[in-house]
Amino acid sequence: MDVRTLCLAVLYQGEASGYEIKKAFQEGAFSHFQDASFGSIYPALGRLSSEGLVECTQMAQEKRPDKKVYKLTQSGEDSLLTSLLTPPTPDKFTSDFFFVLYFAELLPLPQIIKLVDQRISFYQEIIERMTTCDPAALPTGRRLCHGLGLTVYQNSLTYLEENKERFIAELRSQNTIHTSSDADTNRTQIETNRHIS
Repeated sequence: MDVRTLCLAVLYQGEASGYEIKKAFQEGAFSHFQDASFGSIYPALGRLSSEGLVECTQMAQEKRPDKKVYKLTQSGEDSLLTSLLTPPTPDKFTSDFFFVLYFAELLPLPQIIKLVDQRISFYQEIIERMTTCDPAALPTGRRLCHGLGLTVYQNSLTYLEENKERFIAELRSQNTIHTSSDADTNRTQIETNRHIS
């Protein structure tokens, strides 16, 4: 989803500053499935304002620059609806955790164990937070997202917990094989050097 639509979506839920919009993607519900940086949010807000899709009000702050607060206009709401009616593109899953695991055999085993344990703790914390929320109080669409997202985190946690020991055992075995192979290579090199001498 483009950043313009993301900004409109946040403002649909109420007035907000650029900083507050960013926080919606860091700490709010959107943080689970969308991202937007300050470098993209502020230019987008400027374009939305010039196109009449949002209104900007400057609020004075003591000993600080004026705070710009944005509000969705009717045209902005119409634009949001048009974007939402566009069929979504296929999901693109990005994860630094997955990327590092892809090369697990190149890393020290203790580092991989620590990484997996940290991810398990992360999933546990997320699940605990989500289960304290009462989805019954949410609109239908958000309740569906809550349930689907919770299911993804729970299944990810279950997979790591059930496969962690097997995964580590395989890596430990591979490390042992590599270590033995390196030792054999070193012995061969020593013998070769001895004959040359």
